[in-house]
Amino acid sequence: MAQNATIYKVELSVSDMDRHYYETHKLTVAKHPSETDERLMVRIVAFALNAHESLEMTKGISTDDEPDIWQKSLSGELDVWVALGLPSEKVMRQSCSKAERVMVYPYGGRTAEIWWDKIKGSTTRFDNLQVVSFSEQDTDALAKLANRTMKLQVNIQDGEVMVSAGDSIVYLSPQKWKAAA
Repeated sequence: MAQNATIYKVELSVSDMDRHYYETHKLTVAKHPSETDERLMVRIVAFALNAHESLEMTKGISTDDEPDIWQKSLSGELDVWVALGLPSEKVMRQSCSKAERVMVYPYGGRTAEIWWDKIKGSTTRFDNLQVVSFSEQDTDALAKLANRTMKLQVNIQDGEVMVSAGDSIVYLSPQKWKAAA
């Protein structure tokens, strides 16, 4: 865990009708001092969208050579590499050579759109790369759910995501900018 990180305890119940995955994960998430509530919550939703019994949060923002979330096979190979934000073309190329499946979740509104316009041409050769964006309105609403102790229910159906925490519900409409082949 990162030094001086704030620890969040999350009980994440995932009901993914698209993948027929239904499970509750108890997560201890270290929030780096430079990480925003928005990024923290996008990380948790990215975990839910890729949920698997072997999926793990990593050191994330405090480590350059690791994704935010990964899934390793029993023999130690990287099956899934999940990155948040706006990684460089070099980082995406390296990620695609290290893992069987790479997921990138950009967010930040217009900044993310400019990044994608600049980088999308260089990503066409990566058949194992998928890029899914969240709108600024969605991530702003998500950030308001952040709490040191969270009990979240994430329902996924037809690509739409509903995140509920207590009486608060946020609906997300992720936009698939690039699909894996």
